[in-house]
Amino acid sequence: MILKKASHKAIKYACLKFHYAKTVPFMRVGFSVFNKRGEWCGVITYGGGAGPLGKPYGLNNGQYLELTRMALNGKQESTSKAMAISIKLIRKYAPTVQMLISYADKAQGHLGIIYQATNWKYVENIKSSGEEYFYKGKWLHARSASNLDKNLKNSLKKRKKSGKFKYLYPLNNKMIEHCKKISLDYPKNAIEV
Repeated sequence: MILKKASHKAIKYACLKFHYAKTVPFMRVGFSVFNKRGEWCGVITYGGGAGPLGKPYGLNNGQYLELTRMALNGKQESTSKAMAISIKLIRKYAPTVQMLISYADKAQGHLGIIYQATNWKYVENIKSSGEEYFYKGKWLHARSASNLDKNLKNSLKKRKKSGKFKYLYPLNNKMIEHCKKISLDYPKNAIEV
């Protein structure tokens, strides 16, 4: 398996075709994934995240990245191996980054099994107070739904968001020690409290 820096075109295609969110995130770096046969399998992307995600860990912008998409078509030999290679490449292309942050979406039934398989540290069960709106066959975040006509938005089916499981991947000894202190047992089902 080989990973190379991805073009914006490849990132856009993979995110819209292979990922359930069907959106292209803001990102700092993305990698195209190729299997042993040389077939393109999609992308893994990292970005700065929404808000100061590193602040609780004493990290400033540029010292952390959020894993924003694993948009793969299933032709890769191993998803966990692709992720591990992408982490090695982060060290090369973003040497100031000390920690990676990611979330498993409970609404999708995700527990973060890929993070558990690759030794990320589970640190938080995030409860959601926000709402989502069902529009054109998918659930929209309230921010996305705010662009809709008010009457249309009010007529849509809505639900409380499910929340997420938060995972960290430390990249240096200081962050490894910090993560050891705050890590929790891995969640076993998507409705854990």
